[in-house]
Amino acid sequence: MKQIDLRSDTVTKPSKAMLKSMMEAKIGDDVYGEDPTVNKLESLAAKMLGTQDSIFCTSGTQSNLLALLIHCQRGDEYIVGQHAHTYRYEGGGAAVLGSIQPQPLNFEPDGTLNLKKVSQFIKPDDFHFANTKLLCLENTHAGKVLPLDYLKSARQFTQTNQLMLHLDGARVFNAAIQLKVDVKKITTLFDTISCCLSKGLGAPVGSVLCGSKNHIKKARRWRKVLGGGMRQAGILAAAGIFALSNNIERLEKDHIHAKTLAMGLSEIDGISIQPDEVQTNIIFADIKSDINPLHEFLKTKGITIDKSNHLRLVTHLDISKDDIEYTLKAFRDFF
Repeated sequence: MKQIDLRSDTVTKPSKAMLKSMMEAKIGDDVYGEDPTVNKLESLAAKMLGTQDSIFCTSGTQSNLLALLIHCQRGDEYIVGQHAHTYRYEGGGAAVLGSIQPQPLNFEPDGTLNLKKVSQFIKPDDFHFANTKLLCLENTHAGKVLPLDYLKSARQFTQTNQLMLHLDGARVFNAAIQLKVDVKKITTLFDTISCCLSKGLGAPVGSVLCGSKNHIKKARRWRKVLGGGMRQAGILAAAGIFALSNNIERLEKDHIHAKTLAMGLSEIDGISIQPDEVQTNIIFADIKSDINPLHEFLKTKGITIDKSNHLRLVTHLDISKDDIEYTLKAFRDFF
């Protein structure tokens, strides 16, 4: 029985072609700057995202943390969404390791942060307060794509208020594909961008942090402090190069599969879902009863979903059109 894992796009396995590129990678000591494949990946990522430089990181959590550490010092503050990954799902690293204070705000329904509300939480220049230094946005957020006009407004807003602007762009290529624009239309509006290689792009490990040469120079020091020197990392970087070179345009298939899945689920009594709200590869739905029996039933069919009261399904490159139809049949059989 084929296993269909819909928990996340982090569960993808390297293709044979990707594995071949990893096996044939030229390697060296990256801590000395001598791994040619890591250097190639960093150059490629910077070029594609429209920045001066980039650094290869072990994970999106690490690349986001590096960004916070280079923009903020001890006692500084960053403004972030209440359910943003950098605040909610990264172990409090900024506070634990950087003594950086988060100021979380509620997201708007479209995944944006209301800039008027943000302005109310920028602290005055007064020794009673932390120094507000950074605004963090997330694109996509819960599968939703931030509008380009909003991103341009956020850039102008941060410049006016003397803030830096960081993008948790774990799925920024999904956003670009949905908007049908070159990803640079998004990324060049930010001071730093974290882009994950191991989600929809299908690499087994890694993320890149992109920014100016000065920012990336600081990030290299902080990566070392965090234990992130990976020596002959070209084996992993080769997968990232393959992902950036081959797996971007195909993200549209994941979006189509997600929409198909959402439309099918909307026809099932017992599931509450708004298919029109599905923009990329992430689906949210409500189950009108206990989800555990559904979880166990799908497991017998080779389908894995998160054990959560709120149904979250994610399509990716290991999920085919036939897998979507098989999954819909399993949901219909259960309900």
